[in-house]
Amino acid sequence: MMNEDIKEMEFEQALKELESIVKILEEGKASLIESVNLYERGVALKKHCDNLLESVQLRINQISSGKDGVVKQSEMEL
Repeated sequence: MMNEDIKEMEFEQALKELESIVKILEEGKASLIESVNLYERGVALKKHCDNLLESVQLRINQISSGKDGVVKQSEMEL
């Protein structure tokens, strides 16, 4: 698959590449085929970023503070 490398990217790396793609597409200097390929990669990068953010949000939601002020991470319920 063309975008296999994306699933190994950290959020910041994927976001930086996505921003670069948006800039290239906004400038309108890419050929039609190149634009379509960039757009497809951009969609895959956005989906990856969304998934990473969702995962982090789930982890944050599991963190709670006890009466003693100690931060605890509860077990995730599925």
